[in-house]
Amino acid sequence: MRQKGHSTPSFTRVPVWDLPVRIFHWALVLLVIGQVATAQVGGNAMEYHALGGYAILTLVLFRIVWGFVGSRHARFTDFLRGPVAVWRHLRGQAAQTLGHNPAGGWSVVLMLVSLLTQALTGLFANDDIMMEGPLAKHVSGEVSAFATRIHDVNAIVLLTLIAIHLLAVLFYLFGKKQNLIGPMLTGRKKIAGDQMPSPPGRSLPHSSAAGGNLLVAAAVLGVAAAAVYLVASA
Repeated sequence: MRQKGHSTPSFTRVPVWDLPVRIFHWALVLLVIGQVATAQVGGNAMEYHALGGYAILTLVLFRIVWGFVGSRHARFTDFLRGPVAVWRHLRGQAAQTLGHNPAGGWSVVLMLVSLLTQALTGLFANDDIMMEGPLAKHVSGEVSAFATRIHDVNAIVLLTLIAIHLLAVLFYLFGKKQNLIGPMLTGRKKIAGDQMPSPPGRSLPHSSAAGGNLLVAAAVLGVAAAAVYLVASA
Protein backbone atom coordinates (compact mmCIF):
# COMPACT_ATOMS: atom_id res chain seq x y z
CA MET A 1 0.00 0.00 0.00
CA ARG A 2 1.53 3.32 -1.11
CA GLN A 3 1.84 5.93 1.58
CA LYS A 4 0.57 9.38 0.95
CA GLY A 5 2.98 12.22 1.47
CA HIS A 6 4.19 15.50 0.18
CA SER A 7 6.34 15.26 -2.92
CA THR A 8 9.69 16.96 -2.71
CA PRO A 9 9.76 19.90 -5.12
CA SER A 10 12.43 19.77 -7.79
CA PHE A 11 14.68 22.77 -8.17
CA THR A 12 16.69 23.96 -11.10
CA ARG A 13 19.35 26.64 -11.34
CA VAL A 14 18.41 29.08 -14.08
CA PRO A 15 20.86 31.58 -15.64
CA VAL A 16 19.80 35.08 -14.59
CA TRP A 17 22.65 37.58 -14.24
CA ASP A 18 25.22 37.70 -17.00
CA LEU A 19 28.91 38.12 -16.25
CA PRO A 20 29.07 41.84 -17.19
CA VAL A 21 26.21 42.65 -14.78
CA ARG A 22 27.92 40.75 -11.98
CA ILE A 23 31.27 42.41 -12.56
CA PHE A 24 29.54 45.79 -12.71
CA HIS A 25 27.74 45.15 -9.44
CA TRP A 26 30.71 44.07 -7.34
CA ALA A 27 33.11 46.59 -8.88
CA LEU A 28 30.59 49.29 -8.03
CA VAL A 29 30.35 48.03 -4.44
CA LEU A 30 34.13 48.31 -4.01
CA LEU A 31 34.29 51.72 -5.66
CA VAL A 32 31.48 53.19 -3.54
CA ILE A 33 33.20 51.94 -0.38
CA GLY A 34 36.39 53.55 -1.61
CA GLN A 35 34.60 56.82 -2.34
CA VAL A 36 33.11 56.99 1.14
CA ALA A 37 36.50 56.23 2.71
CA THR A 38 38.46 58.78 0.66
CA ALA A 39 35.82 61.47 1.26
CA GLN A 40 36.14 60.90 5.00
CA VAL A 41 39.94 60.98 4.94
CA GLY A 42 40.16 64.02 2.67
CA GLY A 43 43.49 65.67 1.87
CA ASN A 44 45.62 63.78 -0.62
CA ALA A 45 43.09 60.95 -0.61
CA MET A 46 40.82 63.16 -2.71
CA GLU A 47 43.03 62.41 -5.71
CA TYR A 48 41.90 58.79 -5.41
CA HIS A 49 38.37 60.04 -4.83
CA ALA A 50 38.48 61.73 -8.23
CA LEU A 51 39.81 58.58 -9.90
CA GLY A 52 37.07 56.56 -8.25
CA GLY A 53 34.51 59.03 -9.56
CA TYR A 54 35.78 58.56 -13.12
CA ALA A 55 35.57 54.78 -12.68
CA ILE A 56 32.01 54.98 -11.33
CA LEU A 57 30.93 57.24 -14.18
CA THR A 58 32.40 54.74 -16.65
CA LEU A 59 30.54 51.86 -15.01
CA VAL A 60 27.24 53.73 -14.86
CA LEU A 61 27.45 54.70 -18.54
CA PHE A 62 28.24 51.08 -19.34
CA ARG A 63 25.25 49.82 -17.30
CA ILE A 64 22.87 52.24 -18.98
CA VAL A 65 23.88 51.02 -22.43
CA TRP A 66 23.91 47.40 -21.23
CA GLY A 67 20.34 47.92 -20.11
CA PHE A 68 19.43 48.07 -23.80
CA VAL A 69 21.85 45.58 -25.41
CA GLY A 70 22.63 43.12 -22.60
CA SER A 71 21.13 39.72 -21.92
CA ARG A 72 17.46 39.24 -21.03
CA HIS A 73 17.42 40.14 -17.36
CA ALA A 74 19.98 42.94 -17.74
CA ARG A 75 17.59 44.90 -19.95
CA PHE A 76 15.36 47.64 -18.60
CA THR A 77 12.44 46.21 -20.56
CA ASP A 78 12.67 43.06 -18.43
CA PHE A 79 12.24 44.71 -15.03
CA LEU A 80 10.71 48.17 -15.43
CA ARG A 81 6.97 47.96 -14.79
CA GLY A 82 4.18 50.43 -14.14
CA PRO A 83 2.87 51.57 -10.73
CA VAL A 84 0.14 48.91 -10.68
CA ALA A 85 2.72 46.12 -11.02
CA VAL A 86 4.84 47.69 -8.28
CA TRP A 87 1.83 47.97 -5.97
CA ARG A 88 0.80 44.37 -6.63
CA HIS A 89 4.33 43.23 -5.84
CA LEU A 90 4.46 45.19 -2.59
CA ARG A 91 1.15 43.60 -1.58
CA GLY A 92 2.47 40.13 -2.41
CA GLN A 93 0.03 39.63 -5.29
CA ALA A 94 2.54 39.57 -8.16
CA ALA A 95 3.94 36.47 -9.80
CA GLN A 96 7.51 35.47 -9.13
CA THR A 97 10.15 36.95 -11.42
CA LEU A 98 13.59 35.67 -12.35
CA GLY A 99 15.29 39.02 -12.59
CA HIS A 100 14.55 42.19 -10.64
CA ASN A 101 11.03 42.38 -9.26
CA PRO A 102 8.97 45.51 -10.16
CA ALA A 103 10.00 47.38 -7.00
CA GLY A 104 13.62 46.29 -7.26
CA GLY A 105 13.73 47.35 -10.89
CA TRP A 106 12.86 50.94 -10.04
CA SER A 107 15.35 50.92 -7.17
CA VAL A 108 18.03 50.02 -9.72
CA VAL A 109 17.02 53.02 -11.84
CA LEU A 110 17.02 55.36 -8.84
CA MET A 111 20.47 54.11 -7.86
CA LEU A 112 21.81 54.64 -11.37
CA VAL A 113 20.34 58.15 -11.53
CA SER A 114 21.85 59.04 -8.16
CA LEU A 115 25.25 57.60 -9.11
CA LEU A 116 25.18 59.44 -12.43
CA THR A 117 24.24 62.68 -10.68
CA GLN A 118 27.04 62.22 -8.17
CA ALA A 119 29.66 61.53 -10.83
CA LEU A 120 28.58 64.35 -13.14
CA THR A 121 28.37 67.00 -10.42
CA GLY A 122 31.76 65.89 -9.19
CA LEU A 123 33.21 66.94 -12.54
CA PHE A 124 32.16 70.53 -11.80
CA ALA A 125 32.59 70.56 -8.02
CA ASN A 126 35.12 72.69 -6.17
CA ASP A 127 35.81 72.64 -2.43
CA ASP A 128 38.10 75.70 -2.62
CA ILE A 129 40.81 73.81 -0.73
CA MET A 130 42.22 70.63 -2.22
CA MET A 131 39.82 69.41 -4.88
CA GLU A 132 38.52 70.84 -8.11
CA GLY A 133 36.63 68.88 -10.74
CA PRO A 134 38.17 68.83 -14.23
CA LEU A 135 35.29 70.84 -15.70
CA ALA A 136 35.04 73.41 -12.90
CA LYS A 137 37.37 75.75 -14.77
CA HIS A 138 34.95 75.84 -17.71
CA VAL A 139 32.01 77.21 -15.70
CA SER A 140 31.40 80.16 -13.42
CA GLY A 141 32.00 80.03 -9.69
CA GLU A 142 28.25 80.09 -9.07
CA VAL A 143 27.68 77.06 -11.29
CA SER A 144 30.55 75.20 -9.66
CA ALA A 145 29.23 76.04 -6.19
CA PHE A 146 25.74 74.83 -7.20
CA ALA A 147 27.19 71.57 -8.51
CA THR A 148 29.12 71.15 -5.27
CA ARG A 149 25.93 71.57 -3.21
CA ILE A 150 24.12 69.00 -5.32
CA HIS A 151 27.12 66.69 -4.96
CA ASP A 152 26.98 66.97 -1.17
CA VAL A 153 23.19 66.56 -0.88
CA ASN A 154 23.04 63.71 -3.37
CA ALA A 155 25.73 61.87 -1.41
CA ILE A 156 23.18 61.57 1.42
CA VAL A 157 20.49 60.46 -1.03
CA LEU A 158 22.81 57.84 -2.50
CA LEU A 159 23.79 56.47 0.90
CA THR A 160 20.09 56.31 1.84
CA LEU A 161 19.30 54.33 -1.32
CA ILE A 162 22.18 51.97 -0.56
CA ALA A 163 20.91 51.47 3.00
CA ILE A 164 17.41 50.68 1.70
CA HIS A 165 18.91 48.25 -0.80
CA LEU A 166 20.86 46.44 1.92
CA LEU A 167 17.80 46.26 4.16
CA ALA A 168 15.76 44.83 1.30
CA VAL A 169 18.40 42.17 0.64
CA LEU A 170 18.40 41.21 4.33
CA PHE A 171 14.60 41.17 4.41
CA TYR A 172 14.46 38.77 1.47
CA LEU A 173 17.22 36.63 2.97
CA PHE A 174 15.78 36.24 6.47
CA GLY A 175 12.12 37.15 5.97
CA LYS A 176 11.30 35.49 2.68
CA LYS A 177 14.15 32.94 2.65
CA GLN A 178 15.28 34.16 -0.76
CA ASN A 179 18.99 34.55 -1.28
CA LEU A 180 19.59 37.48 -3.63
CA ILE A 181 23.35 37.57 -3.01
CA GLY A 182 24.18 34.11 -4.33
CA PRO A 183 22.77 34.69 -7.84
CA MET A 184 24.77 37.91 -8.13
CA LEU A 185 27.88 35.81 -7.48
CA THR A 186 27.13 32.73 -9.56
CA GLY A 187 24.75 34.20 -12.13
CA ARG A 188 22.19 31.45 -11.46
CA LYS A 189 19.03 31.46 -9.40
CA LYS A 190 17.48 28.43 -7.71
CA ILE A 191 13.85 28.08 -8.83
CA ALA A 192 11.25 25.41 -8.07
CA GLY A 193 10.09 23.66 -11.22
CA ASP A 194 6.44 24.59 -10.67
CA GLN A 195 7.30 28.25 -10.06
CA MET A 196 9.24 28.90 -13.24
CA PRO A 197 8.00 32.28 -14.52
CA SER A 198 7.50 32.95 -18.20
CA PRO A 199 9.38 36.01 -19.44
CA PRO A 200 7.15 38.68 -20.98
CA GLY A 201 7.32 39.33 -24.69
CA ARG A 202 10.08 38.01 -26.93
CA SER A 203 12.65 36.23 -24.82
CA LEU A 204 16.37 36.17 -25.34
CA PRO A 205 18.21 32.85 -25.24
CA HIS A 206 19.24 31.58 -21.82
CA SER A 207 22.78 31.16 -23.12
CA SER A 208 23.08 34.92 -23.31
CA ALA A 209 22.22 35.20 -19.63
CA ALA A 210 24.93 32.73 -18.68
CA GLY A 211 27.79 34.98 -19.69
CA GLY A 212 26.45 37.74 -21.87
CA ASN A 213 28.13 38.78 -25.09
CA LEU A 214 31.52 39.58 -23.63
CA LEU A 215 32.86 41.15 -26.81
CA VAL A 216 29.95 43.58 -26.94
CA ALA A 217 30.35 44.28 -23.22
CA ALA A 218 34.05 44.99 -23.65
CA ALA A 219 33.33 47.33 -26.55
CA VAL A 220 30.66 49.23 -24.59
CA LEU A 221 32.97 49.52 -21.59
CA GLY A 222 35.80 50.74 -23.80
CA VAL A 223 33.66 53.44 -25.38
CA ALA A 224 32.39 54.54 -21.97
CA ALA A 225 35.94 54.70 -20.58
CA ALA A 226 37.14 56.69 -23.60
CA ALA A 227 34.27 59.16 -23.25
CA VAL A 228 35.02 59.70 -19.55
CA TYR A 229 38.72 60.14 -20.29
CA LEU A 230 38.02 62.78 -22.92
CA VAL A 231 35.71 64.66 -20.54
CA ALA A 232 38.14 64.43 -17.61
CA SER A 233 41.03 65.69 -19.72
CA ALA A 234 39.08 68.55 -21.34
